[in-house]
Amino acid sequence: MAQALPTKALINGSWVDGSGGTFPVHSPQSGALIADVARCDAADVARAVEAARAAQPAWAATPLIERVKIMRQIHALFAARAEEVAQVLIIEIGKTVAEAREEVHEYAAPSWQKAGEEVLRHRGLSFPSTQEQTNNKRLVLTHRPLGVVGVITPYNFPTDIASIALAHIIAAGNTAVWKPSEFSPICCNMVAEICTEAGLPPGVLNVVHGMGEVGAAIVEHEDVDGLFFTGSTATGQRIAAKAALRPHLLELGGDGPVIVLADADIDAAVEGSMNACFYYAGQVCTSGERLLVHADVHDEFVAKLKARASQLRIGDPGLDETEMGPLRNAATLKRVVDHVEDARAQGAEITQFGPQEGLFYPATILTGVTPQMMIAREETFGPVAPIIRIESISEAIAIANSSKLGLIASLWTRDLATAWRVGEALQHGTVNINETSNYWDQLAPFGGTGNSGVGRELSQWFLERFTEQKLLVFDLGDTEVRYNRRAEGGW
Repeated sequence: MAQALPTKALINGSWVDGSGGTFPVHSPQSGALIADVARCDAADVARAVEAARAAQPAWAATPLIERVKIMRQIHALFAARAEEVAQVLIIEIGKTVAEAREEVHEYAAPSWQKAGEEVLRHRGLSFPSTQEQTNNKRLVLTHRPLGVVGVITPYNFPTDIASIALAHIIAAGNTAVWKPSEFSPICCNMVAEICTEAGLPPGVLNVVHGMGEVGAAIVEHEDVDGLFFTGSTATGQRIAAKAALRPHLLELGGDGPVIVLADADIDAAVEGSMNACFYYAGQVCTSGERLLVHADVHDEFVAKLKARASQLRIGDPGLDETEMGPLRNAATLKRVVDHVEDARAQGAEITQFGPQEGLFYPATILTGVTPQMMIAREETFGPVAPIIRIESISEAIAIANSSKLGLIASLWTRDLATAWRVGEALQHGTVNINETSNYWDQLAPFGGTGNSGVGRELSQWFLERFTEQKLLVFDLGDTEVRYNRRAEGGW
């Protein structure tokens, strides 16, 4: 590392200790202590909210182009430190070299520039009144920032998800109080370092660390005007209840149906499924959680998927050749083990590739899976490929839509009409055609249906959620003769 790892909280522009002492952050691959990080409490959250509230009027009044210049500078500094941040992702959350570099270089760093450019295009509207037979009024629709936004982010894409959210929230004129995951605080502090170095004024971005109670303190604080959260459905439901009338954007769990129809390009579907199921050891909300494979191609698909999985290089994520690393924490490991063992007990056939040691879990392919099994009903969030044999398109649609989650789906077929019809029928926020379920574009709306969340994020949709519309009505003066309805006989 080029410098000491940042481990404190950021409140009103100063790096401070947490009132709750510290908590340890351990490497998932080795178990070694990386650092002790400042543990905040409700009092620290209150100070952070107070700082954000005090800074917000001046930040909102800052000329838009000046805010955009800071966004661009954040991007430039982030790009310059990208490799340093990527190396921390590897040791802190167990991403492979390729996965860490992809997150930082391709997603996190550019998010700041993209948000800056997007806010320049966030235009209002001007239109005449239709309420009178006159031409002396003008209506102007503008956007104003919400104020203080609470931001709570997960460990799996700690710099990417946070950068997308914070960049749009801050570019729009809001200030933020950010609680990163307790499993990825150090890389997130590096993002905050970059922001302050780029000239973001004190109080615009505040970072508080700790466990769930710190996030709860942000959600429950009466001076927080809006909320952004990415994480589990259970936590999201609690946040939604606490948010009440405050605007909130929640990106929650996914059920990841990957549908492989009889006419699919099987080799392409296998490669797409490898990414869907084993990228970052399956710890992605858009992972392929259920592979629904038509009976006509089931055996061929399974054989090719097993052959491909057997070649997967699993091990130390710090080595360039490694393709899959460990799970991040013991709770994730337990859920994966529980789901696999439940399926085994109900008759599923299990084939595994790679070690099961510490937080490492093998790439696991399950056949003979039924929709009633836990692994087919709940988000596993691990390196598993549960395969359900289907006999028809209608059966695939019914199984895919049987979940209360509906974030993203993947469909493999060569027929355009089938792709269109099935895509329309699937009750998911996004349906990728002949593409991994893990694909999404930062300029397109992203979000789910049902228990997968509330609202859409990315690009203009982020700005819409974290600004409020305000209507200004101008009377230009009674300089013309109004149409006298009463003289004409009234309404």
